[in-house]
Amino acid sequence: MEARYEALRRAAEEVAAVDAHAHNLVELASAFPFLRCFSEAEGDALALAPHSLSFKRSLRDIAALYNCEASLEKVEEFRTAEGLKSISSKCFEAANISAILIDDGITFDKMLDLESHKALSPLIGRVLRIERLAETIINDESFSGSSWTLDSFTESYVAKLKSVSTQIVALKSIAAYRSGLEINPNVSKTDAEDGLRKELTGPRPFRITNKNLIDYLFTCSLEIAVSANLPVQIHTGFGDKDLDLRKCNPLHLRAVLEDKRFSKCQIVLLHASYPFSKEASYLASVYSQVYLDFGLAIPKLSVHGMTSSLKELLELAPIKKVMFSTDGYAFPETYYLGAKKARDVVYNVLAAACEDGDLSIQEAIEAVDDIFRRNALHLYKLNVTNGSINNETTIAGGGVSSTSVEEDVLFVRIIWSDASGQNRCRVVPAGRFYEVTRNKGVGLTFAVMGMTSFCDGPADGTNLTGVGEIRLVPDMPTLLRLPWSSREEMVMADMQIRPGEAWEYCPRNALRKVTKVLLDEFNVTMKAGFENEFFLRRKLVRKLCSDGVEQWVPYDNTNYCSTSAFDGASSILQEVYSSLKTSDIVVEQLHAESGKGQFEIALKYILCTLAADKLIYARETIKSIARKHGLLATFLPKPDLNDIGSGSHVHLSLWEDDQNVFMGSSKDNFYGMSKTGAQFLAGVYHHLSSILAFTAPHPNSYDRIQPNTWSGAYLCWGKENREAPLRTACPPGVPLELVSNFEIKSFDACANPHLGLAAIVAAGIDGLRRGLKLPEPVESNPADYASKLQRLPQNLQESVESLSGDKVLHELIGDKLVKAAIAIRKAEIDHYAKNPGAFNDLIYRY
Repeated sequence: MEARYEALRRAAEEVAAVDAHAHNLVELASAFPFLRCFSEAEGDALALAPHSLSFKRSLRDIAALYNCEASLEKVEEFRTAEGLKSISSKCFEAANISAILIDDGITFDKMLDLESHKALSPLIGRVLRIERLAETIINDESFSGSSWTLDSFTESYVAKLKSVSTQIVALKSIAAYRSGLEINPNVSKTDAEDGLRKELTGPRPFRITNKNLIDYLFTCSLEIAVSANLPVQIHTGFGDKDLDLRKCNPLHLRAVLEDKRFSKCQIVLLHASYPFSKEASYLASVYSQVYLDFGLAIPKLSVHGMTSSLKELLELAPIKKVMFSTDGYAFPETYYLGAKKARDVVYNVLAAACEDGDLSIQEAIEAVDDIFRRNALHLYKLNVTNGSINNETTIAGGGVSSTSVEEDVLFVRIIWSDASGQNRCRVVPAGRFYEVTRNKGVGLTFAVMGMTSFCDGPADGTNLTGVGEIRLVPDMPTLLRLPWSSREEMVMADMQIRPGEAWEYCPRNALRKVTKVLLDEFNVTMKAGFENEFFLRRKLVRKLCSDGVEQWVPYDNTNYCSTSAFDGASSILQEVYSSLKTSDIVVEQLHAESGKGQFEIALKYILCTLAADKLIYARETIKSIARKHGLLATFLPKPDLNDIGSGSHVHLSLWEDDQNVFMGSSKDNFYGMSKTGAQFLAGVYHHLSSILAFTAPHPNSYDRIQPNTWSGAYLCWGKENREAPLRTACPPGVPLELVSNFEIKSFDACANPHLGLAAIVAAGIDGLRRGLKLPEPVESNPADYASKLQRLPQNLQESVESLSGDKVLHELIGDKLVKAAIAIRKAEIDHYAKNPGAFNDLIYRY
């Protein structure tokens, strides 16, 4: 199950969450006991908190974050030694929270003010607690209690509330703690006046508990919320012992919800209304103004309790109405625990919904973004994008001043890679993207998947023309901010013929389709890690040059793994590395390569569908940063026929759950591979000549694939044989008698990575289905056996001919898509044969 839902888990783990309900932190020296981090209990009851399930789990989670012993004593020692700033940084970085909405109406000893929280999140919004505001007014020392009338109090309260309405993001009521949720929205002024008089006869400071006055205050606040278009958060369900849980069932709010005055007032039921989560779900399903927030229930309940509560919320409530919060308070750890467990629980609940057939995986991924981010952004009118808010967003007058979408992000690039391996994009202004395009996509002509590297028109034989249109639909979990252009974002896109239905020419869908077959039939997935080889070129300026043609020459003239080459390009490579890291693209190694001005950046292996996306992003990053430095980065396989070529070698492995099942064992070992691994590799071996039409898809590719250049020119395989096109590898940490993965040398950057990997998976499936066997490995230079070994295709025409007759690849990838690719290859063969000088322009395209 884990492998199937990896994209869903990644979405849950990586989304930058909006924390829609929390409270202020306290200084380390506060008298508020750290044990309250784990429980709502007080006094003697608090002493038993360490024996609860949530305490034991939460303490381990905190200790793991701090890398200390999992005991309360050691965690507290760590907190004291590190200080509040350090532990806050650890907790909030791990929590990945992009905005926090803080109810500052609760008071703690040595509580930090709102301004102090700005260092923790790009945006801090204030939630105003109405009972606290009312008590602040009647406790004002400039007024004697006996001087208040209901009219004078109401006038002062309404004026104060209206004066701050533009500086807050929501109101909040804790009526549940005072007199319960059975609010009478038609309480008379006489009864409210009597309630005020009774409150004022008590000792200062006054604490409002009279039901009639609270009902009146609640109703006045809702009227202002409607006029100011402010949501109202309401405490429901469990809390500390001050409340009467019997009166905290949200069903008591029915009179308020039925009142037409408040039909447009957006009401948020906090804390999953636990243990009344089913009742809350029902209310959200039948009342348009009711929304749900599950903070406090997560993480304070057991894992079973958290899971059950969220499942109950989702039984009836629309996903668009369910929101995340941490209900963090006093201690940074409460924010961390709330975020950590919410990500785990939401993932598990949505994955289970997929298993049950309630959701598709894509719908579940969308639900993650809704629950953690989008619903809160919409409800609380936070004009932010991608969970990332401009750092210039500030607290103004204790409230929020946030920039508009297009002041933060101006453009969103919608990316696709065509069948000729060129990355292309449509650019949409951010405002329209988040309003319309993210859900509906943009229109695109059928012709885009028939274009070649020399012409922006469809090749003959592709059956693709300017007639007909698809939808290019953003895949939102792939959205990221451009590291080199802070006001732009980019997102990978799926090609759909109609909403929710993949177009048969979509490369991303082709890869998803074959990996599903691999998983369904053999219960394995494939992981991939790419090596990016590229040349850096600098522009040569010659004053005597009269033709005006720019000349791009090698960045340097050094050799393989040269220290001076790396030193010379270090500042560029540092920026590339930092940008890739920001984009969650893991670099494992980088070095100077053998060519003049050539470098390699090797990426960590991940699920192959993700690896293809990240390869596209990595190339975009490298090319853009080189351009920023006045250089040109080209991934073309052979930009200089007199120099070495560039490949995009890919390392592949097979996984079942968390186990590498390509690797052999003491009982299952064929030259270090398992039976599954050997059969899969045999399929790739058997279809390799056809695969090359996808992985080496350009006439220029075959200038690179030559003997004695480590590019794999002969049909063979070998353990740690870099001259073989298929190399099984035994990296450090793997027993010498085993191999953990295999490398395909004959893969370059003219390939669409999704199609290249799809062809490999399809071939591997055939190997597994038929139980194909590998020949003996070649353990020396294959060129020494040239008379005995079959030469791989020496030009694109030969690989196209092989693919044309390969029924397996046609069937698994899709006949129409394969035929379109063949037509594109034939057009390029013809064009470059007639126009050899056109190769010179390819450095700008790849």
